[in-house]
Amino acid sequence: MKAFGVTDNKIDSFVEFDKTKETATGRDLLVKIEGISINPVDIATRKNITDKLSEPKILGYDGYGVVEETGSEVENFKIGDKVFFAGDYTRDGSNQEYEIIDERIVAHAPKETSIEKSVAMPLVTLTASELLFEKLNINPAVDNRNKTILIINGAGGVGSIATQLAHLAGLRVIATASTPEKVDWVKDLGADLVVNHHQDLINQVHDLGIENVDYIVGLSDNDPHWKEIVELIKPFGTFATITNLRESQIADLKSKSVNFAWEWMFTKAKFKLDSMSDQGAYLEKLADGLDSSMIHSTVTKVFHGFNLENIKKATELVEGGHMMGKVVVKA
Repeated sequence: MKAFGVTDNKIDSFVEFDKTKETATGRDLLVKIEGISINPVDIATRKNITDKLSEPKILGYDGYGVVEETGSEVENFKIGDKVFFAGDYTRDGSNQEYEIIDERIVAHAPKETSIEKSVAMPLVTLTASELLFEKLNINPAVDNRNKTILIINGAGGVGSIATQLAHLAGLRVIATASTPEKVDWVKDLGADLVVNHHQDLINQVHDLGIENVDYIVGLSDNDPHWKEIVELIKPFGTFATITNLRESQIADLKSKSVNFAWEWMFTKAKFKLDSMSDQGAYLEKLADGLDSSMIHSTVTKVFHGFNLENIKKATELVEGGHMMGKVVVKA
């Protein structure tokens, strides 16, 4: 079968190669891939390669396709089901014709929503859901109107769905965006207020009449915003992030007794935790939300044709760092 991988940390190392199609065993599904989406983790993984690889590494952490084979212990899917998922970092990704994936982190694909709109959403939705509902411990079933959240990089892939989910949970949402187009984008997704992350966040938030916020989510480089984060978070508030801290010191949050949490969407699958099935459940809810239009897909660019050229073009777009929403490659 056809697969696409990288052999070093340069984008030009992408190659197409032949790979033996695997067989589904245990709780695994064998899925024929019909669409993928590119995420920043694809770029970060490639750039972290230090030596020339003897075999290409297959990236890709959003997938959509049809179940072709099921393992003997599979309970929730059958051959022919259309599914979508975000994958497992410890296994080959979705940049291949057929992918092996554990059923617990898979969901039935939306019935009324296109492939491109669907496949843009799994990784970012899982990340945003775990950030809001597990790391920030936000309960969407209670009245959250007196709670305020600041989402830094609100127009990006994760920010675009985090803004929607926070709005649906009833919070007062402040999202950051840096251009008129992106300001309109986050407002349409449910942001109540918008500030520019290229300008002083403290002054902007204070000018909105808000002294401190209950929650802050860091979805871009935290270091340039660290003093702003420390100043704006409420005592006993919570800060959660998906990115590394290179210079910022967690101890700066101590005097406010601020809770701090990392979010890495792949942790549950990597360590084979019982909670990995929560990801399948989140995605089943996402499918319903997309079909009912409660959740809006954040795809903004689609490449037609599952080939090396389009995967490289899509990767270059994401790597440029200025994407609004998500980019998809459709077979």
